[in-house]
Amino acid sequence: MNGKDLRYGYTTGACAAAAVKGAAQMLRDQMMVHEVHLRLPSGDEARFDIKGGRLRGNSASCFVVKDAGDDPDVTNGAEIHVTAEVQFFSRHCIVINGGVGIGRVTKPGLAVPVGEWAINPVPRSMIMEVVKEVFAVRCIPATLTFTISIPNGEELAKKTINERLGIIGGLSILGTTGIVKPISTKAWTDTVDASIDVALACGCRTVVLSTGRTSEMAVQRYMADKGGMPEEAFIMMGDHFGYSIRSCASKGVPEVIVAGQFAKLLKIACGHEQTHVTSSELDLATVATWLNESPATEHLVPLAREANTARHLLEASGNDQALIELVCGKVVRDWAKLAPGTKLRVFLAGYQGESLFFGP
Repeated sequence: MNGKDLRYGYTTGACAAAAVKGAAQMLRDQMMVHEVHLRLPSGDEARFDIKGGRLRGNSASCFVVKDAGDDPDVTNGAEIHVTAEVQFFSRHCIVINGGVGIGRVTKPGLAVPVGEWAINPVPRSMIMEVVKEVFAVRCIPATLTFTISIPNGEELAKKTINERLGIIGGLSILGTTGIVKPISTKAWTDTVDASIDVALACGCRTVVLSTGRTSEMAVQRYMADKGGMPEEAFIMMGDHFGYSIRSCASKGVPEVIVAGQFAKLLKIACGHEQTHVTSSELDLATVATWLNESPATEHLVPLAREANTARHLLEASGNDQALIELVCGKVVRDWAKLAPGTKLRVFLAGYQGESLFFGP
């Protein structure tokens, strides 16, 4: 499946459902299966190669190798294993379990209750549908158990924010459409939404939205010196400022701190909701106009006009406080309208990880 120039891939949820279908067919027919076709929630049909098939009495197992397409997904190439077991002459039910490398939910606020395996509702629904498709008779006197595992899932999870969200011991089985779009904006914004939900469920009244890891680490150190904040309060929004601030407002977050370095905060002050799609030259021309409006900053106008980058301007000004307050103040004043009723503050991280401003 192809996007414009980049190849689409499949979610862990789609891969798990495909592996379940393969194992279920092997269990039913007592013969190897090498591929399955799956109807995805998006409406597309996909073909999956089934690997490592094994039959052992009343159980069958196989795996699907996740193909994330051209998306830089840490789970690309991961093996999604499924073991299917049948116990005859027992209560009729279908059980979906997690195994090695699948995380458990330990914090409230996610789509899965605390204590459950981190297998999200849409993948669970996909799995139930394929099981019912394979075993057409719905009232067989048996219990069917499907155990999903990812052998290196715990190691891969260390490269994600799962632990901060309260998913411990491995990866999540995720996906709402079954498709991974390259460099997926939705994957990022879904994570922002989930992170806000977890923060609120854990009692956080203040959420810190950071544009990057350097600014996040700087604001964490600053807050630690002030008594600290729960780890759930810190959310990596990346370039998705507009979406993140709106999400906080819609979910009723009382206070938001926007943490970033000067270049990103200047983009936000210039009105950009997405901070990776803007022109530095235009932003510097805009800030030169602002600087010219006040006697406290008009001496910086030549610097703004000659600077190559926002960072160049900040460093050439000697981290001028009036310049910093001008830009950070515009972030608060101009964007407060997106979050009525939410207190908005700004933290400016220096390029060496130091704290340059926090207010108002």
